[in-house]
Amino acid sequence: MQPETLVRDHTVYACVMGSRAFGLATDTSDTDRRGVFLAPTFLYWRFEKPPTHAEGPGEEQFSWELERFCELALRGNPNILECLHSPLVERMDDTGRELLSLRDAFLSRQVYGTFTRYALGQRRKLDADVRTTGAPRWKHAMHLLRLLMSARDLLRTGELRIEVGDQREPLLAVKRGELAWAGVEAWMARLGAETERALDRSPLPAEPDHARVADFLFRARRDSAVRTHARPGDSAVQTEPYDEVVQGVVRGGRVREG
Repeated sequence: MQPETLVRDHTVYACVMGSRAFGLATDTSDTDRRGVFLAPTFLYWRFEKPPTHAEGPGEEQFSWELERFCELALRGNPNILECLHSPLVERMDDTGRELLSLRDAFLSRQVYGTFTRYALGQRRKLDADVRTTGAPRWKHAMHLLRLLMSARDLLRTGELRIEVGDQREPLLAVKRGELAWAGVEAWMARLGAETERALDRSPLPAEPDHARVADFLFRARRDSAVRTHARPGDSAVQTEPYDEVVQGVVRGGRVREG
């Protein structure tokens, strides 16, 4: 089963990310699409495992297999967590709805470390630009400020909100290079200090809820194992021979041999 087939036929959740989701889109903004697919369980019974992610098939499109997505979300990966909070959802089935219902299970005070490390990495790139060319890439500076705001507010409130709201115009001014780099640096430093202070009083738990997520993933794999599988071009849904065995085991029934 090719990656594009997994994305096309087995996506459980898909959304728009980037500037359009953040409320920072302009006429020239791309449309970045992100998604989660659930690889059929029977694919894991072979030596060659299904991919953990897939690019495409559309432009600016990227998807993760459900287990990999959950692993990264439990680690507090900023890009992954933000996908679960996009206001622009394009596709969602029952598994996707349950995934969204678990958004709070992935959140903990550990996000302080993951968001901060990501922000520091982006800041080093901006500083390198300034040393090399005399100016940062202003679009990247804008998005770093947005990320710092998001981290601060997440730690303050326990909720991750990715839309910038009334900060749209000040952030777009940074993108246009209308604010001196020294001013942007001061803004970043202020947000960093506010984020650190928010950590001490954060309502977030110390760790994410691994058990809830693990239970969800188990059930998703189990439900996939007992489903029938339709092949492209078939006039009727067919059941793979090994599916009959799995259905018997999972449902506690008896399986006819021979």
